[in-house]
Amino acid sequence: MVSTDRLLAFAAMSVLVIVIPGPSVLFVIGRALAHGRRTAVATALGNVLGSYLLVIAVAVGIGSLVERSVAIYLTVKLAGAAYLVYLGVQAFRHRKALKASAIQAQPTGPSRGDLRTVLDGALVGVTNPKGVVFFAAVLPQFVDHSAGHVPLQMLLLGLVPITIGLVTDTLWGLTASAARTWFAGSDRRLSLIGGAGGCTMIGLGVTVAVTGRAD
Repeated sequence: MVSTDRLLAFAAMSVLVIVIPGPSVLFVIGRALAHGRRTAVATALGNVLGSYLLVIAVAVGIGSLVERSVAIYLTVKLAGAAYLVYLGVQAFRHRKALKASAIQAQPTGPSRGDLRTVLDGALVGVTNPKGVVFFAAVLPQFVDHSAGHVPLQMLLLGLVPITIGLVTDTLWGLTASAARTWFAGSDRRLSLIGGAGGCTMIGLGVTVAVTGRAD
């Protein structure tokens, strides 16, 4: 139903978005610094589960609408593109405010249970504005409208960034837990990461705006 070229193109776009450190990544890193690997992995799992709830919401709601209306599709796409640019500008402007202490602001007491940790991660994933915009504005562009079953295609395509996100978030968490001193010792490193992420997000927003609908 979904062609290989669309899957690969969407995977490439997903990587560009996912590698940008946002609320979810910083949350995973913070939990890793505070509680270690087990909590980081559970948090990453919860994060992708929350993100897939966004995929389901988009597939059931927006998916049905964009299948019937080009105008609605364009509105969602342009609004999402504009918001991505806005987020990128904000990330770049406030890159120096990204402090090492901020990602360590997790309680350092006993770790919560695994289920509670997963639920915490899911809450962050489902409320992540970057995820909301990405799935609402970018995901529909890779659907083959002529093949029909648009919501189902979105659900299948949504598994791509979810899988990538699980791998990358887990790696962020494991790396942070193994290199706590490196992450916690330099605000400048975080500033550079935040600035690069902001520029990448701006570029992504522009790309989303100028990319046409794939029919």
